Amino acid sequence: MNELSDIASWLTTNSVHHESGVHASLPDPTFISEGKTFVSFSSNNYLALANHPRLVSAAKDGLDRYGVGNCESRLLGGDLDVYRELERRLGALKHKSDAVLFVTGYMTNIGVLSSLVKAGTMARLYGYRAVKRRKYVYYSDEFNHVSIREGIHMSGVPSHKYRHCDMGHLESLLKAAEGSTPIIVSDGVFSMEGTIAPIPDLVAIAEKYGAILYIDDAHATGVLGEHGGGTSEHFNCYSPNIIQMGTLSKAFGAIGGFVAVERDIADVIRLTSSAYGFTCPPPPDQAAALIAALDLLVEEPQRRQRLWDNQRYFVERMRPLGFELLSTETPIVPVLIGDAERCLNFAKALKAEGIHVDSVQFPAAPIGKARLRFMMNAGHTHEQIDHVVEVMGRIGA
Repeated sequence: MNELSDIASWLTTNSVHHESGVHASLPDPTFISEGKTFVSFSSNNYLALANHPRLVSAAKDGLDRYGVGNCESRLLGGDLDVYRELERRLGALKHKSDAVLFVTGYMTNIGVLSSLVKAGTMARLYGYRAVKRRKYVYYSDEFNHVSIREGIHMSGVPSHKYRHCDMGHLESLLKAAEGSTPIIVSDGVFSMEGTIAPIPDLVAIAEKYGAILYIDDAHATGVLGEHGGGTSEHFNCYSPNIIQMGTLSKAFGAIGGFVAVERDIADVIRLTSSAYGFTCPPPPDQAAALIAALDLLVEEPQRRQRLWDNQRYFVERMRPLGFELLSTETPIVPVLIGDAERCLNFAKALKAEGIHVDSVQFPAAPIGKARLRFMMNAGHTHEQIDHVVEVMGRIGA
């Protein structure tokens, strides 16, 4: 433990990472922390659903019906009708016939990416004989979420990184490894960049090289597309080769993760993923709340419209100030500051004005490219946006 103590001491003295403090309420988008009221511009609660009365009521009904947890793997005796209904609805949202629910989005990526390539090996233990043995290789965008990188590492198969959204580089890597079965993995919306992956190009490359395409749509589900279906709906680009992953702790305001696939593939994932079969699912009250969130996605499209209106308003107000906006494609609008300590000082100055914005630096962002990650919310008012823009202008000057 001595080395860990030394590391802890060094980090305490030298770390420039932002300490957010302990909050007394959730950002919706205002919250209370240390007895003061703040406006959050760094919440994943894009549609302001986390405190919606319909979700709260549905969760309470779920508690009354099921209790606080099922305390068992779904593969054994812990399956419930509410999970199956949620999976059916999530599959339909993604234009797939089924979905597989996991306890978090992080565990979804680890659980699926680590086990996907081992399905054939496990099936052979039960007598399955493949026509040919496949050699799987992962190809991952360099800016993919850490859960993707860890899931790929846990799989034990070879992997390559391609430059961010660089289809030429991806194709050159694929050409160099012909004879293998490629699995291309990309965020749909990149959480620290705010950029959208070129889904049509990825689908075309996947079809050309016989690849499986795995899209992490955590920050796109509920946000992009006419009905909140994510990046495939945004581009109107669907393919049987796509495994669509999504998170339920962002736009839908609850907890959980899922992959949307065809029913036969869903059955394979349920049987082979340890993160599904050897742990409990999200509490059933969360599943009930998420079904209510999916209802509201249909019934209240104005929420998504307000989110995008606020995004456009923020971008329009920020442009004249001279800051470099790394992306303006999504509700994630990172403002490049550069130096990590300067970025942290910006965040502290904003906090003094009652505004919370994440200061993002290495390892979440490249060294020398620290940024303030502004994340817009359907619940923001123009007055709140005007205030943060005014403060940014004052600090920048």
